[in-house]
Amino acid sequence: MSIVVTGATGHLGRLVVEQLLEKVPAERITAVVRDEAKAAGLAARGVRLAVADYNRPETFDGLFAAGDKVLLISGNEFDKGRVGQHRVVIDAARAAGVALLAYTSAPGSLKAALADDHRATEEALLASGLPYSLLRNGWYHENYTENLGPVLEHDAVVAAAGEGRVSSASRADYAAAAVAVLTGEGHENTTYELGGDEAWSFAEYAAELSRQTGREIAYNAVTVEALKGILAGAGLPEPLVEIFAGVDVSIGKGELVVTTGDLSRLAGRPTTPLAEAVATALKG
Repeated sequence: MSIVVTGATGHLGRLVVEQLLEKVPAERITAVVRDEAKAAGLAARGVRLAVADYNRPETFDGLFAAGDKVLLISGNEFDKGRVGQHRVVIDAARAAGVALLAYTSAPGSLKAALADDHRATEEALLASGLPYSLLRNGWYHENYTENLGPVLEHDAVVAAAGEGRVSSASRADYAAAAVAVLTGEGHENTTYELGGDEAWSFAEYAAELSRQTGREIAYNAVTVEALKGILAGAGLPEPLVEIFAGVDVSIGKGELVVTTGDLSRLAGRPTTPLAEAVATALKG
């Protein structure tokens, strides 16, 4: 039996494989990648590589085996029909008779268009009859802290989220939850609502940035239309502009607040504070 991780060289996938290596022998891990060269480091550590592409269904033929536990990390190609891509993996997993298929989804409370592909994938997974685990990942700290350039350039956090709060956590936290499900028992047919222990507002985020930089960084709350103009002006394609603006609207409505405690329970530790993610980003 293998533990199979798709998208294994992506931001989240690589962290999952790294944490799996701390718990199971490398030969029990299969990393599904599109570019074998990018996974050379994993192969050198004994991880089995499988080259496959969500856009080429035939590459998944025979990739899974009966009894495997599979982590399907959602694709990030918003313009290429993500649900169809995910169905490729679900169909191959069903044909093989895997023991569990875990999927990185979005919070059940999220109504923004970003969630549509996730809900459709969940429906396909449930309809497949496979033992499943829905890992409904909340927002990542890194969605904000990895792009501090414009914030520091203008001394302003700009969002159209009003006073809404976000239960974000680090990618490493979500990876730990996935590893717990892949290596543990009793996770068949489960749904986990995952988010950070402490929700924060953008005003609090700006205050934390101010504290750590010693500069006066303000929260500039703008309208949705103003945000769309800013994002378009930064060169983002229209579909992404709509998605990001829609997420801010959802934040303003409280849709990215997660209070279940599922993430820290699965990870076996408190989630990473936003302040720590900010400190890491500023050092980098």
